[in-house]
Amino acid sequence: MNPTRVSRVRLTASATSALPRWLLLAICVIYGLSGLFYRDPWKNEDAAGFGVMWSLATGNGQDWLMPNIVGRPFVQAGPLVFWIGGAFIRVFGQWMGPSDASRLTTALFFFITCACIWYGAYLLGRRAEVQPFEFVFGGQPSPIDYGRTLADGALLIFLACVGLAQRGHETTPLVGALCFVALTLYGLIRALDRPVLGSLIYGFGIGCLSLAGGPILPLVITLSVLVTARLTRVLPIRPLLTIALPVSLVLGWSWPAMAYLLAANPTDAVTFIREWARFDRRQYTGPTPHSLGYIARNLLPFAWPVWPLAAWAWKSWSGMRTAPHIALPLAILVPQSVLLLLQPQPGDDGFLLLIPPMAVMATFALPTLKRAAINAIDWFALLAFTLLGGFVWLVWIAKMTGYPAQIARNLYRLLPGYRPTFSWTALLCALLVTAAWVLIVVWRTSRVPKAIWRAVVISAAGTTLLWVLMMTLWLPTINYAKTYREVAQSASLALPQTYTCCLLYTSPSPRDQRGSRMPSSA
Repeated sequence: MNPTRVSRVRLTASATSALPRWLLLAICVIYGLSGLFYRDPWKNEDAAGFGVMWSLATGNGQDWLMPNIVGRPFVQAGPLVFWIGGAFIRVFGQWMGPSDASRLTTALFFFITCACIWYGAYLLGRRAEVQPFEFVFGGQPSPIDYGRTLADGALLIFLACVGLAQRGHETTPLVGALCFVALTLYGLIRALDRPVLGSLIYGFGIGCLSLAGGPILPLVITLSVLVTARLTRVLPIRPLLTIALPVSLVLGWSWPAMAYLLAANPTDAVTFIREWARFDRRQYTGPTPHSLGYIARNLLPFAWPVWPLAAWAWKSWSGMRTAPHIALPLAILVPQSVLLLLQPQPGDDGFLLLIPPMAVMATFALPTLKRAAINAIDWFALLAFTLLGGFVWLVWIAKMTGYPAQIARNLYRLLPGYRPTFSWTALLCALLVTAAWVLIVVWRTSRVPKAIWRAVVISAAGTTLLWVLMMTLWLPTINYAKTYREVAQSASLALPQTYTCCLLYTSPSPRDQRGSRMPSSA
């Protein structure tokens, strides 16, 4: 059943003028790498993720089969992200330090996520059913130009997401799950014109999603995709069943099989896998009034500005909701949303995994936005990020000079014992990104660009500005407040030099109980 062409956009070629490649790449690289290096692991998930990777990098084969933190089993996620992080520590740790080497994993997954979102939106944007109205005398954009513009918009929307900043820069399995959700969506989109390749990518993404997190989310997504393929008839269902499903099953079961066959004690492996599956199942025992209230309060600000654009895309393409550009993102988004509502203790993890399909869907709202809506988004972002950036500078000045006095007193009351440090490198980076923001503001206020990506470029640049400022001017303060370095240094001064930290626990473990010293960055 072909979707009926009810909602058609009217655009000229000038509305799809390309965003400069260097600018898009610069925003991605600066945003993705800022805050990854030259810092300690943050509390709590970031430090736990690094602890597992470090244990693998310094351990033996049994540790790789059953990930742990210095002997204590870690069943909150699958091992795939930890495997990659442990490998990076082994290869690059001697040059970069263990904690910085582990965060190469985060950078790798972040850039793969960006690529999947861009190429997925590009392929959808070239399809015939979404092309703008063809004028009698021409002047409409070509499918390639239109697809590139929509792809730029999708990536900018993703980068503009407020909640991506901290969670997208931590060393946790969440960044791997985020990447594999985006890869899964890209595989579905690729399957529209290349069924075999797309099914392989989709199956690989589903299998890796299971290895990075747990089995329930990939299972529910698979069921949703099969239902979507049956109802909309836009997906080739045969390759999904004969290629994608076997690939995902082989990948998903590879780790449990290896753990059972290669473990020194198969009983430990069975217990570990059972606890991993049980932990995943307990995440979806049903909603509570508290959990629903938490989602209502936090999801909308976390996913700004992605969710209003995605909602507008759903509304503006009301006559084509079975078309791939709406149906395929929803095939991923709907099961994720259902599972989020079933969590008795939801958190940012569930919110973040919604962003890739919402960003791809949201970019199709850009051609249909009215000028007033575009101006409202632009000016709100411009004003908000300018004020927030100014606040970051003000707090830094108060921290370094003691003026304004009230802000300085509040800061030192919150962080007793903190001593500010000055870095010319951090100051120079902050000045450069602030100058770039001023240039963008001047460009936007002095001109009225026609390109449809203009509605989100200010938001993406604003999140980049704010994140870079925090990771330069505020990084020493954040390290003091969010890492274990001060506690570890105080403990090391109070304990004898020959003292070895012992972990005491009763849970089954792939290791014997033993003492171990973590690296100083932990």
